[in-house]
This record gives sequence, C-alpha cells and structure tokens, in this order.
Amino acid sequence: MVPPRSNGGGDTMNDAARKIQRVYLTLTLGNTVAASFIWGINTLFLLDAGLSNLEAFAANAFFTAGMVLFEVPTGVIADGWGRRVSFLLGTVTLAASTYLYYVLWQISAPFWMWAVVSVLLGLGFTFFSGAVEAWLVDALRFSGYEGGLESVLGRGQMVQGVAMLLGSVAGGVIAQATNLGVPFLLRVLVLLAMFAVAFGLMHDVGFSPERSTHPLRATRAVLSASIENGLKNPPVRYVMLAAPFSAGVGIYVFYALQPFLLDLYGDQKAYSIAGLAAAIVAGSQILGGWLAPHARRLFHKRTSVLILGGVVGGVILLTLGSTRIFWLALVLLALWAVVGSAATPVRQAYVNDMIPSKQRATVLSFDSLMGSSGGVVIQPALGRGADLYGYPASLAMAGVIELVAVPFLLASRKQGAPADRATTSETETDQETRP
Repeated sequence: MVPPRSNGGGDTMNDAARKIQRVYLTLTLGNTVAASFIWGINTLFLLDAGLSNLEAFAANAFFTAGMVLFEVPTGVIADGWGRRVSFLLGTVTLAASTYLYYVLWQISAPFWMWAVVSVLLGLGFTFFSGAVEAWLVDALRFSGYEGGLESVLGRGQMVQGVAMLLGSVAGGVIAQATNLGVPFLLRVLVLLAMFAVAFGLMHDVGFSPERSTHPLRATRAVLSASIENGLKNPPVRYVMLAAPFSAGVGIYVFYALQPFLLDLYGDQKAYSIAGLAAAIVAGSQILGGWLAPHARRLFHKRTSVLILGGVVGGVILLTLGSTRIFWLALVLLALWAVVGSAATPVRQAYVNDMIPSKQRATVLSFDSLMGSSGGVVIQPALGRGADLYGYPASLAMAGVIELVAVPFLLASRKQGAPADRATTSETETDQETRP
C-alpha cells in the first residue's frame, strides 16, 4: 500500500521516520541548551573582560570568520566520512574552545587571543552546520517519509526554541547569582554529555560516506559537485546571495540586544534582563516553528514567505531603532524573531528540495558559509556604528541591510524552481527523473 502523499505543510510519518525525528529532536535539544547558556550574556562577558564594543563585535566577527574558513572543509568531512563523525568532532571542538574562552576571561587576555579562540569556536559550530540537517533529510527519505520538510524542521525549531529559552534564562540567572564565567563551564559539561548521546543514538541512515584513498582528490570532487549544485544552480545561488545580509544582521542584532535592553532598563548589572532578550527570541522560535507549515499552506510559493519575512523583518528593526520604551522594545524584538523563525524552516525546505543527497552536507555548509561571511563584515561595522552613534542607530542600520536581501529572493523566485511550489516528495521525484 502506497502511503498517502502530503500537501506542502502536512506529514505522514511511519515508525522509522518517527525514530529518526526523535533522535534529531534530542540532538537539537541538547546542543541548543549547551550553546544557549552563554547567548544571553556573551556580549556582556566580552565587555567585562575589558574589550570595547568594537573589539567585542570584532571577536564575534572572528567567530564567523572561522565559520567561513571551515564551513566547506567540515562539510566535505560530513559527506566523505559521515554526518555522525562530523557531529562528534563538533562536540569535542566546541567544548575545548569554550573552556579556552573561560580561561581568557579569567586572565583578561589581549584581543588577539580572543580572536584566535573565536576562530576555533567557529570551527566547532561548522561541524554541526549542514551535517545534522543533511543527516535528517536523508534518513527521513530512506525511511519512506513523503511529507513536507517544513513540518519536521518546524518541530526542530520549536524544540530549539524551548532549549534556548531554558538555557538562556538559566545562563542569565546563574551569571547574576555567581559570575559571568559559570555559564561557559556549564556549556562545556553539556557538550561532553551530548558526545555520549550522539555516539549511542546517531547513525548514518540512507547515506553511505564515500571514503577515498586520495582524500584531497575526493575533497576536490565533492567541492566541485557542490558548487555545481549550489552556486551554479540559479534558484539556490540567489538564496545563498541573500544570506550574507539576512544572517549577518541576525547575528549582530541578537548580541546587540543585550546591552541595548540593559540601557533601556537602566541597570547595567541586570544580567537576567539580558537573558530575557534571548528567552524572548527562544519563545518566538517556538511560535515561528509552529507557524512555518501553516505559512507554507497560506502561500502558493515558498519564496513568498521568504520575501515577506525579509521586508517585515527590516521594517521592524527600523522601528526598534527609534524606540526608547523598554516594554515596546521587547514586543518589537518578539515580532522580529517570530517573523524570522517562521521563514527559516521554509527556507531550509526550499534549499534541501533543490540539492542531491551526495553533496547535501557540503552545499548546506556552503550556504551557512555565505551567511557567516556577512557576519564577518556586518558585525564589526555595526559594532563601530554603536560606538559612534549608539545601539538604536545601529539597529536601524541593520534594518536597512536586511532589506538588501529581498531583491535576491525575488531573483530566486523568478527562476521558477519546482521546489518553490512542489511538496518534498514531488520535488524528489522530479530530481530522480531529470537527465
């Protein structure tokens, strides 16, 4: 009996697919809890270590530079050695580099040391980006799942939001009760626990790593094929070209909101307020993840969701930059986060439905690289803007930059890719029958 096909937002999930989804959600929960312990206080942590606004956001820029530098090589590792191997390497690397951050804070290290360790933090995250998502999509398809990817990815984002809510609030409260360094140590401990969980539960399904006796040749082959299916594929290319503007702004805004809200609140030591900012973003992710499949059903094309999200997000940031009222800033922050969170699973599904399995992790890593490259430039530039003109002005500038992504999304829409309209199963069939 052939399982019923789904519309763009629903899903028909068998037992094997449910098991894959449970593992994916478990990994997402643990990793996000670990990461989010410091998200609400990271900028305050850097400033407390003696860095200026420019240096703090430059350190974040080195983090994103590390992601740019290592995204493709780690994506090749995921495609060539396995997504499980990549995940395990990520937990170890991120735990070690987080502990080094704690050491630098204790010794009030010079900026160049922060820059080096920030690059290593970026390396740790690149082992996850692309690999987990590629593992999920291939395993679901191998299990016979034919529903829309928005449903599963939306659930993942909801779990990510819950984890971020717990981790960021806990991090802010713990930092206020102890000191700014303790949440970093908690991140290390949870990451080590996640290594054990992934070692036992995560196995490559529906994908066979192509190990080669000539690793450099294999790397070149995978990278070449990934470029062919990524930047040389027009609808994918334009989505990737939009990423530096939207992702770069997202990274800056998330971290700039910490000191911005503390200024509005009037207490520079209220670290729990900084944690509240991250918690609001987390709660918005939960709502956005739930809204994603519903938004997919409301619009005929996936790019409609992405374009509307880019325009509304940019306008909200422009408005946020002009407010001086604390509670109104919180409301605008929540709206901005909901809009971006609802669009994210739709974007993920759109891109995944346009790339083949063998190069999936590398193409997704290259997509992440494009987003990170925007952060390398945008974060220090807007950080400098905050030094010169204040955080409100820098947030308004961020809104203008986010709007620059919209023309690229319109260009992707004009390509008429089947993935823009079709369900996951229909797109997969189209890819399999294409010459």
